[in-house]
Amino acid sequence: MASREAASVELNTAAIKVVTADGKVVRRATVAGAMGSFVEWYDYGIYGLLTTYIAVNMMGSKDLGSLFLTNVGFLVSFLARPFGSVICGYLGDKMGRKNLLAFLLLMISGATAAIGLIPSHQVIGVAAPVLLIALRVLQGFSAGGEVAGAMAFVGEYAHNKTRNFAMSFIAVGSFAALFFGSAVSAGLITVLGDATMGAWAWRVPFLLAVPLGLIGFYIRTRLEDTPHFAALRERNTVESNPLRAVFTSRRHISAIVLTIFLPALNGPGYYLLFAYMPTYLKTSLGRDHNFSMLQALIVTACSLVAIIIAIPLMARLSDRIGRKPVLAISSIAMAAVSFPMFALITTGNMGPACLATVVLAIAFSGHAAVVHTVLTELFPTSVRYSAYSIGFSISTIIFGGSAPLVMTEIIKATGNPMVPAYASIITALITLATVFLLKETKGQELRSA
Repeated sequence: MASREAASVELNTAAIKVVTADGKVVRRATVAGAMGSFVEWYDYGIYGLLTTYIAVNMMGSKDLGSLFLTNVGFLVSFLARPFGSVICGYLGDKMGRKNLLAFLLLMISGATAAIGLIPSHQVIGVAAPVLLIALRVLQGFSAGGEVAGAMAFVGEYAHNKTRNFAMSFIAVGSFAALFFGSAVSAGLITVLGDATMGAWAWRVPFLLAVPLGLIGFYIRTRLEDTPHFAALRERNTVESNPLRAVFTSRRHISAIVLTIFLPALNGPGYYLLFAYMPTYLKTSLGRDHNFSMLQALIVTACSLVAIIIAIPLMARLSDRIGRKPVLAISSIAMAAVSFPMFALITTGNMGPACLATVVLAIAFSGHAAVVHTVLTELFPTSVRYSAYSIGFSISTIIFGGSAPLVMTEIIKATGNPMVPAYASIITALITLATVFLLKETKGQELRSA
């Protein structure tokens, strides 16, 4: 036992020396992680942004029943995530991070582009939604392996004292992707008009996934595998069965439980405030208050600019004062501002809606900046990819993937557009309670085993 602990210390020390030897390598790894995140969440984001157009083309109409079926497509992608998490996590902890992450990027980009090529419901009938669901499953599988892998990849390169700042650019990449998707969609609507957008131009953002995916693939394949994983491989201590190691360890299982509940706020924070927000603004505020799609995209874009600026600042703060204080402050802020800000949104006025979404974005930014760094630091290198993937995917199913579907149906049943505010408050309190169960990990070395 003592010799195993000594070996673990030796592995950590060796890995740290490699990481700090060349800051350029760390920056390249950060760019590779951020680019992958950009591609992944661009692909996911435009599905949420363009839901109403997809409903018309894949389901035959844009009524609430069609939106329901389209949102099922959103949900099934998250139901597929655990399968991708288990398989990709296992392979990533056995074979390394780099090649797997590059392959996953091609997979999700290919599936996204294929959605843009599906013939409409008028042409192939029920086969259109069937193909849509199948491609969403493929997207979910690849995304299930992408998130934890990208975070582990950058985290295992980053310096101890600035790890959160380096990893925060993966989160920035995801929101920049949504902003880019919003800008492309808004530009197409402005230039071509809503009718042309609904007829065929909605496909253009999906087809853009092809060049984006190829760029991300090139960047990722130019790097070596992480120093921490390379140290395990060099000493022949790579875990032979990562899943068995995860599920036979009380410590890992306890950490997975934290990984499920700590990101609870991520669901309303990410999927409701950004991916689902355009659909919410266009369809759920009532006849006299609904926004046009262009207005909805502009409101969402304002919040995206705010969070892109705020995330690196919150990450810097976390590297200085700790992970727990920033997470706690963000949770409290979201619980406090959600109701009044959604009340402003439901007025149906552009100015108050933009102000409200910006305030919500800033409140959420502390969580978005820090949560994935904490999840990376919870697990050792030997099982980090597997354990992180499993816990986070389960969390996403519970708190995130079902959000658009659940929100649409509850608002439809109750006629109350404030439902997302209640979801935000409840999940903020769940995250806050979980924060108190964490041990502070700021500045600490990543464990090897």
